[in-house]
Formats: sequence, C-alpha cells, structure tokens
Amino acid sequence: MIPFEEPPTAPFWVGLVDDAATFPPGDAPLEQALAAYAGRSGPAARLVRSLVVRDTDLPAVPSGTPVSVVLTGGAGQVLGPARLCAQRDLPLAGLEIALRDVEDPAGNARRVVTAVEAARAEGVLDEDTRVFVELPATDPTYSWLAAADEVAAAELRLKLRTGGLDAEAFPPPDRLAAWIDAALDRELPFKCTAGLHRALPHTSPEGWRHHGFLAVLAATRVAFDGASRAEVVEVLTSGDAPDLLALELAGARRWFSSFGSCSVDEPLADLREMVDL
Repeated sequence: MIPFEEPPTAPFWVGLVDDAATFPPGDAPLEQALAAYAGRSGPAARLVRSLVVRDTDLPAVPSGTPVSVVLTGGAGQVLGPARLCAQRDLPLAGLEIALRDVEDPAGNARRVVTAVEAARAEGVLDEDTRVFVELPATDPTYSWLAAADEVAAAELRLKLRTGGLDAEAFPPPDRLAAWIDAALDRELPFKCTAGLHRALPHTSPEGWRHHGFLAVLAATRVAFDGASRAEVVEVLTSGDAPDLLALELAGARRWFSSFGSCSVDEPLADLREMVDL
C-alpha cells in the first residue's frame, strides 16, 4: 500500500487535494513546488495526497516524493514514466492521461487500457495504482459513454475537467451532473481537475462561474443515494455550507477521490472556516 493512503475512517477532507502547483494558472517553478510540498505539516500535509507533475519533470523529482504523473503524450507514453518512477523510487499515486482522439474516444480508451496492461505485465505499474483517463469535456454523447464503458471494464478511473483558463472550460452544472451520474452508473471513481480552488460555487473576478469542491463532493453523495439529475444540479449550485456539510461526505470519497489544484492555500483556508481541522 502507498504510505500516504489514509484509513477509511479519516475525515472527508484528508487527501482531497493533489498539489498541481506547476500547472496553470499557478505555473510555479518545479523547485518551488517541491519545496512547498516537502515543507507542509499538520492539516496542510493531510489535505494533500500527492504532487502532480508532468512526465517530463520526473528526472528532477527527489526519490520518495509521492507523485501523480500527467502524461504529455498518448497511450504509448504509459510505460516509460511508470518504469522511471519504479527505478527512481517515486511512489506513484496515479497516472493521468487524456484521450486525444475525439473522433473515436472508445478506441483511444482501448489503446490506453492496452498500454496500462503492458506496464503492469512488466511489473513497473502496480495493480492498485490509480490510472485516470480524461474524457473530452463535452456532453456525454454515445461515443463519450462508450469510452467510459471501456474505462470501467478495465477498472481504471475517470478524470473530469471542471475548469481552465477561459469561461468555456468550466462545464455547466447539468453537464457536470451528467458526468457524475455516468461515473456512478459504471461504478467508476473519478478525480476532478482545474477550477476547484474554493469550497463553494462562486463567480471569479473575470465573471466566470466556478464550481466548489465541497458542492461537487456533496453532489456525488446525493447522486449515489439516488437523487434525480435536477437534485444533483441543485446541490452543485448550492452555496449553503451547513447543508452540504450535514451530508455523509466521507463515503463519497470512494467515488470523488481527489481534485488537482494549483493552490493548496485556498482550499485549506475555506476548510478552516467550515470544519475542525
């Protein structure tokens, strides 16, 4: 077992954030991100599960640093980074790969599955290592759902993009609710990436409507409990922290496992105002 895993009795917020400081819009230098990650203690250290790095950054990451690796290439790039992590004693919290073939995402997903199986067969990728497949950030069409089926059949995981560098990168609540429903229908755990710096939905200074990580976690909880799509959307757009916190959120972490954030301070600050860390 990876040493930074927490027991299932841990509070809902433990290991909720993957530190993506080197990614936009933070764009921190790798050396700075490594120092911040290594220097955390107390609740800040418990909140963060791993350091998210690009595969091209792996040679500069010190041994022993738990990493989630974003692959900058296609399915053919799975084996090399997995092998390098094994060789350099880098605990591999997860591999993250985006499907690039928008015309045939299911076929693309099958190629990813084949590459993952090859890495496991070689012994450089543990069976328990989380592999997240990022599907196109569109409404879940037939081809989108077919790709999700391939991911589920291989017992991999989904990666959902919840924000970015422009307004169009933020999925509307009904689309995010549909993604969550599709994941739960297939018993697919997922992580989110981008845009979830704050606990509650809010509007940025640019006028973009952001989702909140607490609301997404609560929406996952009610969706799992059988809520309708409209009810899931209602929770996603809720700004009522006490109502959201009244839900049994720790169990929802079985499905919404973590989110990547270029800021750790913002999620931590929001949680400090809401719960006893």
